[in-house]
Amino acid sequence: MAAFITTALGVRHPDRVEARHTTMPPVQPPPGFTGDELGETERADLAATKKALEAERGYLTLQATRPRTLGYGLADSPAGQLAWIVEKFHGWTDCDGHPENAVSRQRLLDNVAVYWFAACGASSARLYWESIPPRDRTSPVTVPSAVSVFPKEPFRAPRAWVEARFSNLRYWDVLDQGGHFPALEVPQLFVAELRAAFGPRILT
Repeated sequence: MAAFITTALGVRHPDRVEARHTTMPPVQPPPGFTGDELGETERADLAATKKALEAERGYLTLQATRPRTLGYGLADSPAGQLAWIVEKFHGWTDCDGHPENAVSRQRLLDNVAVYWFAACGASSARLYWESIPPRDRTSPVTVPSAVSVFPKEPFRAPRAWVEARFSNLRYWDVLDQGGHFPALEVPQLFVAELRAAFGPRILT
């Protein structure tokens, strides 16, 4: 959700946002899009995104329509809360079939513990109820923007779509490692991307 928050800040308060960085820019096909202008890699990215959306439809639909019902179950069972979250690490990380290849078991347990001890399964699910369908994926973003594309991010968009909305795109980098949670999976690489993104080329 950080991608949607930073984008909204850029749309609503461009005079107060120096720059923004994201790994999942919220965009949609620009007007007149046919697909003919895409390269082979971008077509593969869109196919992977479509497949991910189809596979995750149940997760998204449940949280977007029945977050309170789901929340009672998550607050009642630590095993249920664990399974609900670790499933995402299995499907959304660069883990080669096992989430602990991407994130250590201790870090996974730490992550789940935040939800379990705070009993925030329902409130975290409710965020989807409040924001899906997205209210805005078209308003232009004019603040300096940077995008890091990680190969196992399940929701990847073509650069042309991003440039159509983020008119001041100053940094674009495609990585060869990492997924939806790069700060946990490849923290050194992620920090390097932030340093590059907010370096002279974007802030000057």
